Amino acid sequence: MAITTRSVATHTRIHGDGGGKQREMTIDEFKVWIMEFDSNRDGRISKDELRKAIRSIGGWFSAWKNTKKGRNYADANGDGYIDDEEIYNLLDFAEQCMGFKITAY
Repeated sequence: MAITTRSVATHTRIHGDGGGKQREMTIDEFKVWIMEFDSNRDGRISKDELRKAIRSIGGWFSAWKNTKKGRNYADANGDGYIDDEEIYNLLDFAEQCMGFKITAY
């Protein structure tokens, strides 16, 4: 069995005083980051892919809860996936619940 790791190169800036970290990204950086978890390259983020994204930022113990909340929040048409049109809903969720700060530039 091979062990692989995922490395995502973005210009993420992490702020915080030790109590809570905030990840600052532009909208484009966030889109690139989240699509790195689109393992089957279908252009949509599934429940499992979203869980992997949340775990990658340290949300291991709350990954299931945040995955469900995030998918429900972002998945406007209820098909079980977050597509390109729904990515802005996921941006809102990331700011409100995942410690992201999304900037224009």
